[in-house]
Formats: sequence, structure tokens, C-alpha cells
Amino acid sequence: MLDKVIDVIQENTPTIQLHKVTSESVRLGILLAIVGGFLDAYTFVGRDGVFANAQTGNIVLFGAEAAAGNWQQALLSVPPILAFIIGVIIAESLKKTSPFPFIKDSSRAVLIIEIITLFIIGFIPSTIPNIFVTVTISFVSSLQISAFRKLVNSPYSTTMVTGNLRTASQAAYIAFTKKDHASAITAVRYFTVIFAFLIGAFLGGLATLALGAKAIFGAVFILLCSLILFIIDEHSLTANE
Repeated sequence: MLDKVIDVIQENTPTIQLHKVTSESVRLGILLAIVGGFLDAYTFVGRDGVFANAQTGNIVLFGAEAAAGNWQQALLSVPPILAFIIGVIIAESLKKTSPFPFIKDSSRAVLIIEIITLFIIGFIPSTIPNIFVTVTISFVSSLQISAFRKLVNSPYSTTMVTGNLRTASQAAYIAFTKKDHASAITAVRYFTVIFAFLIGAFLGGLATLALGAKAIFGAVFILLCSLILFIIDEHSLTANE
């Protein structure tokens, strides 16, 4: 029985190592943060001035509109929230069973779903109400935030910066006051991801102003680069065995 357990562990070790090497890496964090900023700028500039990634604003909007008696406006903020919840549930279910038989880990499965979904969004005509696009992007955002939650050894987010900014500031303070090298490294990692989010927002804004709805293909390209990163790391891991 023990021998069988050891065999299973050995068979899955490369996959486990690959998952940690890539999905928790700063390199991937940078790419995904660029996507997060890109999508927020895309929906804000080209889709009714809304932020589809974080749901705090939608919950506040629902409460404010409900208090004012504007129930029709209040209910418009519900679909993105529900889409976000559904995305979290799907992301968790992917950790148990991948919909793609050729994909071994949930992280790459999530990236593939994101790529397919955003690629389809790029072909949705401007005559279609923007709510359909923003709801779909909320779904994609929840997939990403649920699947990629760890930066090396610390929790983080690739679709919003508030928590990252707090952690970065805290780590920077500890590094400065206590001369702590590990905290300094942590601060640099988080500030790098925050800067990547800013770059993504800048690129997303420029692309949307220039290309309109088709700008979403920029996010698709970056996600493809993220997927390629897994393949590169897989080959490197295999070569070093």
C-alpha cells in the first residue's frame, strides 16, 4: 500500500512542481496583473464606464440605488455579482476535474477558458448592450482571482490592487525599520505586480480608444503568453530531471 502511495507521489511530482514554479511565479503574476488592468480600462473606457473586475462598487451601487428607490438601476448591478460568484464556483470545481483531458492542472484550464471567453467577446458587436460584456468579464475576472491567489509565498490578487498595496506598504515599512531583507524582497514583488497592473490599465485604455471593442484581443494575447510560460517551464523542468 505504501509503495503505491509513493509511486503516485512520484508520478505527480513534476506536475506539482510545475504548478508551483509557474502559477505562483512573479513572471506570471506580472502578466496576469497586466491583464487585470487591461480589462478594467477596457470596460471603463469602452463599456459604460464600469469596472468589471472588483465587485465592491457593484454592491455599493446596489445599496445606494435601493436606498434612493431606484430599483431598476439597483438590479442592474446584480448580474455582474452573480457572474463573479459563478466564476469562483467553477474555478474551485476545476481544481477537482479539468474539462480538458490534455490539461493536467487547473491553472492552465482557467487560462484556456479565459482566452476562449475573451476571444468571443471580441466579436460581440457594439449594438449588443454592454451589460452582456461586463457580466462576462466579471466572470473571467473571478476565474482568474480564484485560480491565482499566491505570489511565491504570499496571497495576492491579479485583478485589483488594494490588498496588494497594503501588503507592499507593510512589507516596505518592516524592511525599512527592521532592515529585514525578506520583507524588502516581498515589497519589491508586490510593487512590481502593482506597476504591471498600472501598465495594463494604460495599455488597455490606449488600445480601447484606438480599436474599440476589438481591443480585447490584446488581453487574449497576454493570456496566451501566460499559457506559453507554463509550456516553457514544463520543458525546462523535464530537461532538468
